[in-house]
Amino acid sequence: MARTSNVFARVEPEIKEQAEQVLERLGIPMSNAVGMFLRQVVLQRGIPFDVKLPQEKPLAYGSLTKEQFDAEMEKGMADIREGRVYSAAEVEAEMRRDFGI
Repeated sequence: MARTSNVFARVEPEIKEQAEQVLERLGIPMSNAVGMFLRQVVLQRGIPFDVKLPQEKPLAYGSLTKEQFDAEMEKGMADIREGRVYSAAEVEAEMRRDFGI
């Protein structure tokens, strides 16, 4: 058996829990997933995925002007008028299928 070394990391409890749920469904222990990540760092000689800022910040009500808020509301109303909507049951079914929720 190969020698191992401990790695200690602080992460937000919610992120850890969500990752554990995903990894459990994949049948991969957290320690193996961390090891896989570190092996990829070595093989790729860097972070094995793009690290960049999002194109747009998520909208926050408090940061919008009245005009921006009205424009966002109009986008939502247009979606409703044009039938681009999903029922709560459809969303729930998709979440169950995709995330086992």
